Amino acid sequence: MRLLSLCLLHRSTTHTHSPSLFLRHYMAAAAAADESIGPSNTKLGWIGTGVMGRSMCSHLLKAGYTVTIYTRTQSKAESLLSMGALWAESPKSLASQSDVVFSIVGYPSDVRHVILDSASGALAGLRPGGVLIDMTTSDPSLAVEIHSAASAAGCSSVDAPVSGGDRGARLASLSIFTGGDETLVTRLTPLLNHLGRVYYMGGPGKGQFCKLANQVTIASTMVGLCEGLIYAHKAGLDLSNYLNAISTGAAGSKSLDLYGNRILKRDFEAGFYVNHFVKDLGICLRECQNMGLALPGLALAQQLYLSLKAYGEGDLGTQALVLALERLTNVSLESGSSKSSAEGKN
Repeated sequence: MRLLSLCLLHRSTTHTHSPSLFLRHYMAAAAAADESIGPSNTKLGWIGTGVMGRSMCSHLLKAGYTVTIYTRTQSKAESLLSMGALWAESPKSLASQSDVVFSIVGYPSDVRHVILDSASGALAGLRPGGVLIDMTTSDPSLAVEIHSAASAAGCSSVDAPVSGGDRGARLASLSIFTGGDETLVTRLTPLLNHLGRVYYMGGPGKGQFCKLANQVTIASTMVGLCEGLIYAHKAGLDLSNYLNAISTGAAGSKSLDLYGNRILKRDFEAGFYVNHFVKDLGICLRECQNMGLALPGLALAQQLYLSLKAYGEGDLGTQALVLALERLTNVSLESGSSKSSAEGKN
């Protein structure tokens, strides 16, 4: 299946091609217009099987799609291989077997390598008409660059970063922020709906800009959640009761729902890594500099998360922010809980 025939037709009218090539594009466009995306006609590739990617990819396998996967550490893909996924030795090999290639990796440098590397990248193996969907939180400028490179190769790309954490990935309830050609995104929506809810934000890079604004909001929300817990603890409140009380009021939030009880249980396992959040906030700050924009709340949150990384806590989840604030205030929710428990036994 060739999803990009309509886009290729548009480009054919704006570039110099032979009449026969134009005709082939036109005929392909007509055929594609009547063909919807589905397991019977669309082969998928999936690059990246970390905390988020593993769950997301599993939904596509359960939906009946043929999925070829690649990740740097094959052992992390074993659960997907046992579900019937196929293995490729490189992004290029994966793309040569796929109509649509998803990627969700760690850093912009990883995105550049797995997609644009001339020797092993996905774009080097993708056939004309193929689609790249990068779901990594990355630089908007890189999304634009990938879009341009894909277009030059007769393919296309969509930037589609997600929000909702590991829970959203498991439940297929992610928010998916898309940037690229709107017609293409519309055609891809039934496929993306297996992962969550799709929001079209605009042209190339706009999905990334939306995700960065999302991260700005989350950063200050997490600071507020952790500071509120420390304040409530210092005031002598029962923290479980406190969280229940505020969750249905104006202070309620997705961050509270996802992370409030994890913090109380000292469960800092990553649903989203501190290292990756520091990366995201750094991108936000660079974009702010480009825009001439001052966001002091963002800058403060980035420094607090950076302190976790300095303490060697970068592989913990973002809820570990409470550790930085405990050190800053010389207050420990853990010791307070232990003390309360001990007092209750006496």
